[in-house]
Amino acid sequence: MNVRPEPSTLLADLPLAAPGRRVMQRRRLTLLALNLATLAVVALCATQLAAQNGWRAVDLVLLACVLVATPWNAIGFWNASVGLFLLHARRDGVMQAAPFLGRGRDAHVSTRTAILMTLRNEDPERALSRLRAVKAGLDATGFGGQFDYFLLSDTNREDVARAEEAAVARWRAEAGSGRIVYRRRPVNSGFKAGNVRDFCLTWGSGYDFMLPLDADSLMGAPAVLDLVRILEANPRIGILQSLVVGLPSASGFARLFQFGMRHGMRCYTLGATWWAGDCGPFWGHNALIRVQPFTLHCELPLLPGEPPLGGPILSHDQVEAVLMRRAGYEVRVVPVEGESFEENPPTLLDFMARDLRWCLGNLQYTRLLSLPGLLPMSRFQLVWAILMFAAMPAVPLALLLLPFAAMDASPAVGAGAAGLYLGLLFMSLSPKLAGLLDVALTKGGAARYGGAGRFAFSALAELAFAFLLAPIMALSTTRFLALLAFGHVHGVWNGQARDAHALSWPVAARALWLPTVFGLAVALALAFTAPVLLLWTAPLIAGCWLAIPFAVFTADPRFGAWLAARRLCATPEEAAPPAIFCALAPPAAAPRRAAA
Repeated sequence: MNVRPEPSTLLADLPLAAPGRRVMQRRRLTLLALNLATLAVVALCATQLAAQNGWRAVDLVLLACVLVATPWNAIGFWNASVGLFLLHARRDGVMQAAPFLGRGRDAHVSTRTAILMTLRNEDPERALSRLRAVKAGLDATGFGGQFDYFLLSDTNREDVARAEEAAVARWRAEAGSGRIVYRRRPVNSGFKAGNVRDFCLTWGSGYDFMLPLDADSLMGAPAVLDLVRILEANPRIGILQSLVVGLPSASGFARLFQFGMRHGMRCYTLGATWWAGDCGPFWGHNALIRVQPFTLHCELPLLPGEPPLGGPILSHDQVEAVLMRRAGYEVRVVPVEGESFEENPPTLLDFMARDLRWCLGNLQYTRLLSLPGLLPMSRFQLVWAILMFAAMPAVPLALLLLPFAAMDASPAVGAGAAGLYLGLLFMSLSPKLAGLLDVALTKGGAARYGGAGRFAFSALAELAFAFLLAPIMALSTTRFLALLAFGHVHGVWNGQARDAHALSWPVAARALWLPTVFGLAVALALAFTAPVLLLWTAPLIAGCWLAIPFAVFTADPRFGAWLAARRLCATPEEAAPPAIFCALAPPAAAPRRAAA
């Protein structure tokens, strides 16, 4: 394909999409100072506690665990605090963080956009129902002729491939207008990123923008047109990421998770947008991308060494974001909710599998930190993505050491340790608490979730769910990192479970025996050495004791139906469905039985 070079030096003549460099420097230095001050206070308190115990080896390790775990929680606290402040203490708080939102709204759409859905061994009817709904919504706006649709398959199962071809043929026959392209690669080289790059090299020259969607993605026409108009009005922006929220789900696990995720992301994302600015995140889907600079500048390097850490990059999105930024284009996020949806894994085991694949992909970034030409903020983004998982073992290690630390501990340590523990716990919960407070402070906010009573009950239920989930995930990541260190991990890319389904007790037991044994061992040791500590730490280890029944219960379709019937942990879209939901056909696949 012939691509006309677009030198990044020309960007100097284009209008800025947001505050200038000096303003952004002040914001970033402010957030850096706040986070360093928070870390310093935590370090001082933890150091004093270790000194009171006489600097035993176990206290030094616990001090290290606290220092490793604190940065992630501190930045979450300050992002959420800034976001909540902008929403409720500033009239133009959202525009301060994202002034590009005010440009190009309601303008005519003149550019060409390709909407892509990448598939690998997914249920074709289920995936196509989403893309069909997106097309129907855009056709109804009068701008449908500006969009074409691509099914980019990396499926390696022949039965699924035949079903894909048949489903696309039916769609083409029914559509009657609009370009619908189906392409299947015989080998999924480069995984999803390679799939998208193949599109860019084959068809990209015919389009201004592309909108990649996952098999579980859904976007309403207003959200898509907003992204297009913003990119048309802001030629500096290379990637524009929408704020993605969870679709209504029949799975109890997914309902609880995405209720917390929705509130944990809203203030956090707005606060992060305020200071990250043009170095925003890219999550790989539900984002509009300027095709030409993406094709020219965002080809992923092949990492040195052998897989799993070497070879093709698994978590492509953050790397593409920093490469786009290196080329001089901005990477922005829309920090407000719109009609941009995704589905979350329906069971704990599906969630764990997805999380560990992300973990492996993020750890590959260690081999990209020396990439030449990256901005300091971009390097920070890569480091931050690494620490998201690399810091997780700090909590299980600290819990494992607590019984030993309790032996011969100074009596004066108790009050200080309790204060430090509660402070760290509050910081870890602050993004969700800020999101819940945002709803409470917004006129009509709770009503969108079924009223104050339902909203309060849902919030408490999700917090309990989060406490149970967190130690399981931390231990799962710790085990994965240990296996990775000994070369027992291999990265895979395959279809994911999307629909609600039950888990049998034997399946859950085989997958979750380790956290169960870990939790019971720590609890037994604390019961003998420091029973009071057992009460304090119960919220952190209860998830381990209950891991097996937790997985089975939250996957049970009856539990999901019970929540849905009472509108608990519901999304606002359940009560007031947007137009895109009306165009969405129900999944064709029958409900799956419990795994044997």
